[in-house]
This record gives sequence, C-alpha cells and structure tokens, in this order.
Amino acid sequence: MTTTPDPGLNVDRLLALRPSTRRTDRAALDHLVDRIGAHFNRHDGYIAFSGGKDSLVVLHLALRADRDIPVVFFDSGLEYPETLDYIRTVAEQWNLDLHRIAADPPLLDALVDSGSWDHDSPAGPLPDLHDVLIGAPSRKAHQLLGPGELWGVRADESAGRRVLYARAQTVDGVISRTDGTVAYGPIWNWSTADVWSYIRRHDLPVNPLYGRLADLGVPEVQRRVSHILDGSHLDRGRLTWLRRGWPTLFEQLADALPRIRQMT
Repeated sequence: MTTTPDPGLNVDRLLALRPSTRRTDRAALDHLVDRIGAHFNRHDGYIAFSGGKDSLVVLHLALRADRDIPVVFFDSGLEYPETLDYIRTVAEQWNLDLHRIAADPPLLDALVDSGSWDHDSPAGPLPDLHDVLIGAPSRKAHQLLGPGELWGVRADESAGRRVLYARAQTVDGVISRTDGTVAYGPIWNWSTADVWSYIRRHDLPVNPLYGRLADLGVPEVQRRVSHILDGSHLDRGRLTWLRRGWPTLFEQLADALPRIRQMT
C-alpha cells in the first residue's frame, strides 16, 4: 500500500494538496490567463478595479498574463475611506497604471440635488443613478482607453447579475454590447467560495473594509465595498451599519441628507 508523503512545513506542497474546484485548478487558471491576454490582443481597453474581492482576483489574473493594462477605479464620490486607502496602496505596491474616473456629478451632489433627502424640499424622483455611477463613467473610460473591458462581475453574486449574463449576448463570460464595447468577466461563473479560495491560495491583500463590516455583523452576502449609499436597498440595514461603524461620517452625510436619520 502506498501512502501520501507528509508535506511537512513546505507551503507549496501544502497548497498543492488542498482540494481545488474545476474552475480554480491550475489548468483552468492558465486557460483564463491566456484568454485575458487574447482579449486585450483583440481590444484595447482597461481593467475595472473597485477594491472588492472579485475585481481583485481579476486584476491578479491579468497581472499573471504579464500585461501592462490600464486599471480604472470608478470613484462615485461616496466611497468608504478604507476603500480609497486600499486602492492607493495596491496601486503603489503592484505598480498599476491606475486611472481614477469620477462620477459627474458626484453621487452626493446628485442625491442632494434630487431633494428626496431633505425635510424642507418635496421628495422628487432620484436621478438616473445607473448612468451617474456606471453608464457615463464607463463611456468616458472607453473613450480614453478603448472598447475592451475586464471586470469581476459574477452571475452568482446577485439575481440582477444572473439576468445580465442570461439575457446579454454572452459567450463564456464575454458580453458584446451594441455600442461596440466588449466586457470579459473571466470569473463570471465562479462561486463566492471559489473567489475566497483563490485569494487565500495566492495570499492577496484584501480590502480591510470586509473585516470591518464582518465585525459589525453584516451578513457576508451584503458586505459591499462600493459606494456608501445610492438610494437603493436602504431597508437592509446599510445605514444602521454606517452609523455604528462610521458615526462621524454618518453625521456628515446626515447634515446633507437629513432623511437618512429616519432610516436607522
């Protein structure tokens, strides 16, 4: 009878013995790295990096492709301070060609101008926040850097993203849009467990905001490191966690958006 040798304290051998899923084994990852290189051979463009776990994995995969690809951070103007610090740190440590594209108007200005958050103003409809936060900044990024995009959007992350991949003209994670831009999500069919497994295996630096949210008791599926608020899903405790974890920041926002005090 043969026995598996004791890996001892050899970290590489310990990692090699760790079970991996079909999507995160070495051959599958090598295939993704090759596809990322091929994507940017066909399309000039950029990597979208939000500071979240999914975009971190995609960024690391792109760096493994040995490509000097521009990295874009879309700044809503209402980002957690931990995320802003984290983005700067990763950009410096990994020598990224980082481009910051700001929402115009900044998200806070858009919310204030709507009047929906002020006791003394009639509550009107919110502006088209999808265009403020995603549409317009993406168009600017494509105009500057090209039609290609690499992103960390996963079908498993939310019902809306499952619909995105189900309805869009999608071929193995590639979405070809009518405006000529092409987005490739190399981890589009990964689970959350796949993402964390990859991060641990490669010892990637994680946004400390995840730990802060966990300490506050935020359920894992709701630990988002993007903009602090956008007018949606406020009934899920997001403002309560903000008030507990960042009381000074909450009060500053409440001065500009008084109605948020009623929602905590």
